[in-house]
Amino acid sequence: MKNKKQSNLDFKCMSFFFKIRDIFHNPIIKIKNADIRQGETVLDYGCGPGSYSLAAAEKIGTTGKLIAADIHPLALKKVRKKAKKMGYNIIETIQTDCDTKLDDESIDRIICFDVLHGISNKNNIIKEFYRILKPNSILSLDDHHYNEDQIIDLITSKGLFKLAYSNDKQYNFIKI
Repeated sequence: MKNKKQSNLDFKCMSFFFKIRDIFHNPIIKIKNADIRQGETVLDYGCGPGSYSLAAAEKIGTTGKLIAADIHPLALKKVRKKAKKMGYNIIETIQTDCDTKLDDESIDRIICFDVLHGISNKNNIIKEFYRILKPNSILSLDDHHYNEDQIIDLITSKGLFKLAYSNDKQYNFIKI
């Protein structure tokens, strides 16, 4: 079953809401909780208009790479525009509905913030995250649509990840 892409109007409304959200909840806080480090290759899965992509790119620095992935083409267009404006040449974008087409074990960290609830086949995306993450690498996620037990069970139930630590309803899982 495919994930349903939201309409352009819905996406534009969501983007406006996220601008307001980011004023009160600075995206860099989630990036710090994900412990992103300089020089890493990071995937922002479900990047939306790019709030977390840009914050992560700042943390990664010029020696790393940020891959912003989303199902919606307007999201990727917005991320590219913001990246160009801010002079970030380490950001790439990919349009995807699960299969990222990234190389096996090519990603140091995945950030997936408030996206999981909208994915129709969660097991497929968890397997994809496992495939592309390097050994002992981190999947950092949150989703206010689920409680702590639901998130931990969903990510750990297949034996691919274990909870490394959590901070302020943000959960960091290590690939095992």
